[in-house]
Amino acid sequence: MDEMIGRCGLICTKCEAFIATKNDDDGARRRVAASWSKHFGMKFEPEDITCDGCLQENGRRSGYCRKICEIRPCAQARKVKNCAYCEDYVCEKLKKFFSIAPRAKATLNKIRKNVGK
Repeated sequence: MDEMIGRCGLICTKCEAFIATKNDDDGARRRVAASWSKHFGMKFEPEDITCDGCLQENGRRSGYCRKICEIRPCAQARKVKNCAYCEDYVCEKLKKFFSIAPRAKATLNKIRKNVGK
């Protein structure tokens, strides 16, 4: 499977929700829901752990993306593939997100270095 990088810099194809969805694995959905509930301090149910990746316009998105994410709708409104292409990189939304997802920052920084080359 090709790597899918979300608008925030997370690699969707490595995300536990994406993998559980692709494998149709209800046990994994339960484990991820429990983990995310603890990590994000809000209740996630196994049905919240269904995601086709954030680049899919009409696809299913995880409970995190539907309930919390401010980045995807912002990137869509700005018509950028991901935040590395945004003129306001790094904005406050991203700074906040990077505090919980430092790997996303590394991914976007790598893309940003190659933008315009």
